[in-house]
Amino acid sequence: MDSAATRSSQDTIQQFEKYVIPNYGRYPICLVRGAGQYVWDAEGKRYLDLFPGWGCNILGHSPAPVVKAIQKQVESLIHIPNTWYTEAQGDFAEMLCTRSFGKAFFCNSGAEANEGAIKLARLHGMPKGKYKVITFERGFHGRTLATVTATAQPKYHDGLGPMMPGFKYSPYGNLKAVADLIDPETAAIMIEPIQGEGGINIPPEGFLQGLRKLCDEHGLLLIFDEVQTCMGRTGTWFGYQQFNVQPDVLTMAKGVAAGVAAGVLICKTEIAPSLRPGMHASTFGGNPLAMAAGIATMKMIEDEGLLANVTKMSARFRQHFEALKQELSIIKEVRTKGMMIGVDLTIPSKPAVGKCMERGVLVNSTQDSVLRLLPGLNITEAEVDEGCAVIADVLREMAAEAD
Repeated sequence: MDSAATRSSQDTIQQFEKYVIPNYGRYPICLVRGAGQYVWDAEGKRYLDLFPGWGCNILGHSPAPVVKAIQKQVESLIHIPNTWYTEAQGDFAEMLCTRSFGKAFFCNSGAEANEGAIKLARLHGMPKGKYKVITFERGFHGRTLATVTATAQPKYHDGLGPMMPGFKYSPYGNLKAVADLIDPETAAIMIEPIQGEGGINIPPEGFLQGLRKLCDEHGLLLIFDEVQTCMGRTGTWFGYQQFNVQPDVLTMAKGVAAGVAAGVLICKTEIAPSLRPGMHASTFGGNPLAMAAGIATMKMIEDEGLLANVTKMSARFRQHFEALKQELSIIKEVRTKGMMIGVDLTIPSKPAVGKCMERGVLVNSTQDSVLRLLPGLNITEAEVDEGCAVIADVLREMAAEAD
């Protein structure tokens, strides 16, 4: 099959320059097709995608069971508002909650799910005058005004002030600092169990357990932002299951529907009534197409044993990068948890993205020095080896340039 498009990448770039607001930094390539862990550009060049859809394409590109489920669903219902019941939404809610806890609210994105969690915390705490939320430095929670305020990174606040009141920021991993921020108006603590955009930061031993204890002692909600760590990304269905700490509220998005826009908020059953009718909604949330895709995603993960594959491939990535760390002094630390991989460098990591792309491998740079990968859960040994070989060559080249 010829995967080249009828138009060149440059043709599409010129069209964007004329009609699309330039609020994204885009690479000068138009992608036209994807299959498994690979994508092709308009000129027919193939790339191994180790950061597919910023982690949304959790099963790679166009996984057959998800494609078939969407095709079947579109023949009967495309969209039905939430003033009616639909079978697909009920089925997906049951699948999610029986593998976690509580009850589900559906929306379209991680920002929407986190916005709902913040509202839920305020509504739940309102009778006692509680509304403040403690979040963590280097965390990331979304782009709405509330979730960007919750994101304790000044670079995301620039030009948007004044920010929304009611948020306090703590250093990540410091229980005493968190305890010192709690006051009678504190409603919740909100944290990513593993920080993604922050650089694949894994919590210190006992930290999440300590947060659970603080919440129990002070009557606070513990909110886990699992936008990146949901749907098997870490090797268990949800990231909290890696640490044996159950939150009161769980948010997810990205891989929920294998690339179809979908977000979910799950909360304990006893908390759910606080999100009462009229206080939060999402017009397209829980639409039949996204629900069908989500159901197919969960079935594919189970049918193909992908949770076990995550653990196996994670160890393979780590083996490659730990060996490279022994070779190259520019590698400061390797951090992995399932299919979340961060290679922290002593030099800027962004040049590696372009160099890898030239060699046909797509990766990401975050926090200036971290090379970040969020591969598909169904990646193979050969694909891991292929990607790591290219990254190793690039990092060797960068190390030589740094000397």
